[in-house]
Amino acid sequence: MKITVLGSGTSHGIPVIGCHCRVCASDDSRDKRLRASLYIEGESGEAVVIDTGPDFRLQALQAGIEKLDAIFLTHDHADHLHGLDDVRTLSQNKPLPVYGNDKTIAELRERFSYIFKETQQGGGKPRIIPQALSGPIQIGGLSLSPLPVLHGTLEILGWKVQQASAGHGRAPDPPALVYLTDTSAIPEGTWPLIGQPEILIIDGLRLRPHVTHFSIPEALDAAVKTGARRTYLTHICHDLSHAEIEEYCCSYRKEHHLEAMVMEPAYDGLQMEIGPYT
Repeated sequence: MKITVLGSGTSHGIPVIGCHCRVCASDDSRDKRLRASLYIEGESGEAVVIDTGPDFRLQALQAGIEKLDAIFLTHDHADHLHGLDDVRTLSQNKPLPVYGNDKTIAELRERFSYIFKETQQGGGKPRIIPQALSGPIQIGGLSLSPLPVLHGTLEILGWKVQQASAGHGRAPDPPALVYLTDTSAIPEGTWPLIGQPEILIIDGLRLRPHVTHFSIPEALDAAVKTGARRTYLTHICHDLSHAEIEEYCCSYRKEHHLEAMVMEPAYDGLQMEIGPYT
């Protein structure tokens, strides 16, 4: 399973319009953060994306995305949904299922109502099949399980992704990627669903507390609780540069004697791999 971080930024994106702070003006390419999104490719060619924010067209071009089998949504905020129309070319050959919770799918149908109405020819529309769900979805050899989390008072979804291997049957449990963007709290009932992932990509907005997002210290504390071998922060604002967050993560690991764990900020274009069994 190959994982590509399409975007690691907060809702404004970095650089922020009209901002001339040192991070927005940085020459480090890792400080250019498009809106948060993730692309996953399975061993048999399966291709799914988590969230289609307003930067999706550019992200798809940069990542060389040529096909999709499904779209998975965390929630309905604009920075995670409003690039949905740009899957038009990716849905020409077959309609794409779009999965989310009840509220997200209802909002999608309202905001993109033209998709489901008879309209004049020309211009084109994405061909999608919105589906509210409450359990795991299988896309070829990829299994994606919804993880209920809180974004302030909003109930949204994280996702747990695993790659099955036909040669191993159903056991042992394959290593997992867990993606928790826009998260401020993890309900007690969700912790057992998360398990101990190989890779955790988690919301770490900034050092200062925020009412609807984990701060970086809160995100790293949650990562320790999961026991994830590799943790990457996402949905990052412009308070700190990539290098400064790297330094903070290094200090956190040393202070908590976690030298064997990877803890780093994600960046746009970051690629990782997980084998079906490690």
